[in-house]
Parts: sequence; C-alpha cells; structure tokens
Amino acid sequence: MTRLQRLDWPDHGTPDLPPAFSLAEAEERLTSVRAAMAGAGYAALVVYGDREHAANLHWLTGFDPRFEEAVLVVTEGDALLIAGNECLAYTVVSPLVAAGRVRTGLCASLSLPSQPRESRRLWQWLEDVIPADSKVGAVGWKWYGSDELPPGQDPALALDIPAFLADPLRQRAGRVENATALFMHPGHGLRARVTVDEIARLEFSNHMAAAALKRMVFAFREGMTDFAAVEAARIGGLPLGCHLTFAMGETPGLSGPVGDRIRRGVPASFNIAHWGSNICRAGWMAQGAEDLPATAASYLEEFVFPYTRAMSDWCGMMRPGVAGGAVWAMIHDRLPADFGITLNPGHLIGVDEWMSSPIMPESGIPLASGMAMQMDVIPAHPRWGSTRMEDGYVIADDDLREDLARKHPNLARRCALRAEFMQRVIGMQVPDTLLPLADTCGIIAPWLLDPAQVVVL
Repeated sequence: MTRLQRLDWPDHGTPDLPPAFSLAEAEERLTSVRAAMAGAGYAALVVYGDREHAANLHWLTGFDPRFEEAVLVVTEGDALLIAGNECLAYTVVSPLVAAGRVRTGLCASLSLPSQPRESRRLWQWLEDVIPADSKVGAVGWKWYGSDELPPGQDPALALDIPAFLADPLRQRAGRVENATALFMHPGHGLRARVTVDEIARLEFSNHMAAAALKRMVFAFREGMTDFAAVEAARIGGLPLGCHLTFAMGETPGLSGPVGDRIRRGVPASFNIAHWGSNICRAGWMAQGAEDLPATAASYLEEFVFPYTRAMSDWCGMMRPGVAGGAVWAMIHDRLPADFGITLNPGHLIGVDEWMSSPIMPESGIPLASGMAMQMDVIPAHPRWGSTRMEDGYVIADDDLREDLARKHPNLARRCALRAEFMQRVIGMQVPDTLLPLADTCGIIAPWLLDPAQVVVL
C-alpha cells in the first residue's frame, strides 16, 4: 500500500573530485567528429557557441564562451577556434588549444558592443579555412522537421545559428546544412552516450545539486523569504545548467525568488541545476493534509501516490533496448490526461539541461547503455498543483558497469547503495541497468514543512 512514512533522507557520502577533461578524451572526440563529418560528406563543420548554447562546443573542446560568442571550424586537417576579446585568453582551458591541436584566432566582432574592433573579420577567417563552394555542416543547438517549416523548404537547410555567421557561410560554401543532430540526436548523436569518466562528472554535479536542495528544504520555515530559502541551500561553485527556480502560490513555475514569504497552504516548486544535473521538487508548503485548502483535498491519494507508482514503473523500464515510445505510452497510460504531462517523460542531459529525448510518441529509438537520463516527468493540475521526483540517472549494461566498478569503485558503490535504498526502503523498481546519481533519487516529500514524511510504496 502506498503511504507516507517518516524516515531520514539518505546520505551516501561526498564523491571525490571527478577526473578533469583530458587531452586524450578531447582528441578522441575530435577524431569522432571528423569521422562523422566524412560520413555526412562535409568539407568543414562549423560549431557555434554562446553563453546559453555552449554544450556542443564545450563537449568537443572543454571551452565554453563567457560573455561572447565563439565559432569552431573543423576540417580534415585543421581546427580553428575563433573567439572575441575577452574569451581569447580563456581558450587555453581547452586541452586541445593548450596542446596546439586547435589553433585560435581573434574576431572582435564576437565581443560585446563598444569594445575595440581591431581584428580580422569573421568572414575573413571563414574564407581562410572553408573550401569555396563546398558542403558544410553548421552545428547550433537544435534541428527542425519538415512540419515546422514553410511548404517546400528543405529541413537540412534550416539553420539555427545567428545570421552574422550563417550569411558569410552561405556566401562561401556551396551548401550549408544543419548538422546539429550529429552531436545531439538521441539515437545516433555523438553526445548521446557517456563514458565512465563522464559518469563521474555527472555524479559529482548531481551530488552538489542534491545536497544543496536538501539543505534548502530542511531549512524551510513559515515566514522565511524565498531569497533566504535559496541562501540556505549554500550552492557551490559549479556552473548552472539552467536558471535556479523557486515559485510559490501563483508565481509562474520558471520564476526565481521574488521576495515572497513561505506560508502554509500554497503549492511550491524549485530546482537547482548544474551542468549535468537538475534536481527538482514540488509539493505544498504544509506539515500535513490539514494545511491544504479544501480545493486540494485528496492531493496525496489521487495525485502524489499515482505519480510515485508511475515513476517506479519508469525506473523499471530504464533498460537497454526498451523503445522510447513504450516509455511514453506507459506514462500516459498510468497518469490520466488531467495530470497535464505535456513534455517528454524523460530526456538526455549534459552541459545543456535538455539535450534531446528518445522518449517520444511512437518512438522506435531504443534506450541504450551510456544514456544519461533525466527523470523529468512534470505533472501540473489546476487544483493539486504539482509533485516531482526529478533527478539524474545513467543507463548502463554489464560492460559499462564493470568498467565503472574498475575505474571508479566508490562511485559504483554509491550508485548501488542508492538503488538499494530506492528498492528496499521506498519500494521502487530499480533494474541493475539503472544507476542513480543523487541521494535524492526515490524521494518524494509532499509536505515541504515536514520533509521527513516521505512517500513509500
């Protein structure tokens, strides 16, 4: 029987610092990118990045632009990273740049307004490295289907990069295609599978976010401002994967703190996200059902409990070979339409909080070993508000788990302890192929002013 039980949130220890992104990893990725380029018939691949859209560039180089835009051009025998005034010196954070495998160039037009502009222009750099009248792939952060475009427009030619880059590319090359899927497609994208060292970085990020969220939740008090609540999280120094949110009552869910005060009987949602993690929870500012308004009666029995059971079923399906469409169908079968599940029930995560997802209606894309999955199933109801168990996981077959245990034994042990907690204490389905990355995995505490009350199956 699904019920509330008072219990301690688990603490399986602090991960060691994860391994730094190495030159060997970067060189392997650059080799894989060149192979993908050749397979697509591209003479050059142009990767765009800015503060909001740095994931593909960062994955390949270890460099993410700050304040400015940046452009990486990869050809068969050359790689040029073009940066602005403030980022040029920072490019050495990339092992490829530091080792001379990628050369750099200054384009001050990528810099902020009114800064000095004495440098080569972007079109001049592009003329140097891109063969004239060639076929070029452009990588931004999304691709498009024919149903999103005007009739007759070729989706391959729909670019998601700024005009100041797209225009000179089209003038130089014979054909410029959207090549973002080479990196981000859930079935075959280069970033859609992670290695054991990447798992270590993901776990560190998930731990930092989950520990901060736990500190925040257990600090909640009536009358506390939302600013004070977030301050209690003591968020560490990892880069944010998306904006921190904290919304109560009628405040829209993607808002941050606005100066509101915690009061009983209002719904709330909040998240803390670093690169590779997004720990999110939702419930009611209450100590029990008696604090809820009459309109939210039966919140536990008719909303939270069915959601928890569906999340258990979700975990049970996180096995290599399961079709993404089957996961979609299961969630929409388990949860009624008025739960308001509109987005994909689960997606891939990286430096970008949402990379892409194999979980779509009728998707035949199979779940695969090495997929870093975000349990992101977001219900929204006009009377009950929401509930949430949003954490990070990795799907791992026998070989990947053995490799992880050999190279990062303490990490593998923590994942096993988390899985055991989810199974034995919470009562959830957790197959051997699912690695929970945070100590919050399995935790739903609907009464946020008494978070020791946890849903168990």
